[in-house]
Amino acid sequence: MDFEFTSEDEAFRTEARGWLAARADGAQDRRTWERTLGKAGWIGIGWPEDGYGNRTATLTQQVAWAEEYARSGAPPRSGHIGENLLAPTLIIHGSEEQKSRFLPPVAAGEELWCQGYSEPGAGSDLAGVRTSAVRDGASYRITGQKIWTSLAHEADWCFVLARTDAGSRRHQGLSFLLVPMDQPGRVEVRPIRQMTGTSEFNEVFFDGAQARAEHVVGKEGQGWRVAMSLLGFERGVSTLAQQIGFAQELGRVVRAAVRTGAVDDPVVRARLVRQWAELRAMRWNALRTLGGSGDAGAPSVAKLLWANWHQRLGELAVQVRGAEASAGPCDWAPASPYELDPDQHLFLFSRADTIYGGSDQVQRTIIAERVLGLPREPKGVV
Repeated sequence: MDFEFTSEDEAFRTEARGWLAARADGAQDRRTWERTLGKAGWIGIGWPEDGYGNRTATLTQQVAWAEEYARSGAPPRSGHIGENLLAPTLIIHGSEEQKSRFLPPVAAGEELWCQGYSEPGAGSDLAGVRTSAVRDGASYRITGQKIWTSLAHEADWCFVLARTDAGSRRHQGLSFLLVPMDQPGRVEVRPIRQMTGTSEFNEVFFDGAQARAEHVVGKEGQGWRVAMSLLGFERGVSTLAQQIGFAQELGRVVRAAVRTGAVDDPVVRARLVRQWAELRAMRWNALRTLGGSGDAGAPSVAKLLWANWHQRLGELAVQVRGAEASAGPCDWAPASPYELDPDQHLFLFSRADTIYGGSDQVQRTIIAERVLGLPREPKGVV
């Protein structure tokens, strides 16, 4: 599909403006928005191949699209896991049959995905996964539990790292399976309510007697290589779009500081300037590493930078508002969920920034071992 703008794109703009106007009233859900994007060919523009209903774009065009999407105030994407993680992995490691089956529905916004990696005993240490999969004819029976599974309550499919060799340890004997979520009584999703009052994360339980998967990406036992390849796609163009959102949040904090008079405090002014300067440095660093390969420490450095920056911004957001930041936007009732304003949500949710996606400790260990060449951290035997 050609990247050049057409009359269909103008129709998409009109539909998008209507959707954005309506979403404040809950007129359409996020799945409908994904289908709107897919219909216009705007899902998968970063894929190295077209022919799945997507249009392709240069790296510069991808950056322009991602940044303008963020600036527009468009809703958060519910299809980004399938588009930016699963799809590039399938393009590299999947069979032609798997690409033909799974990529078109992702590009159309018809099928949503979640990531089945972390477990209660294998979060930061991913190689310690215990979820098992036993071959049963042409499929696998899956037993185990995943945790912190983002958007599992909305997903149609989950890519799961499971142990297919019962006697294996650590990185050996793992397989990368594609599991349908619509298996009533076999796959159970339990939302995890966070201190923000929302439940984007979930626990997922697989009943080994019934839960099934028919697709393995790559060969059986090569799941670690596939899983690590997928993690390499977590950085890239989306980082620059994320920083547009950060800039909008910083602007809101600055305006609040001016309104409350907190900006008159030289310490607060210094913190605001530091946030602005560090955000610019993060952008330059992202541009420097964009499209690059072979820098083992780049993703970890980026994660350390933005996670700690965002957490400090959340603290600053409530500090500049003083006592008013402790009161919610609506009257509280014991029988109803509490509500948060954007600054309060920023403060509470950003507490997790230094944990999810690889904690600060894990990122520093990666830099120490893979960049500085320090001795490897001892791991316990699973």
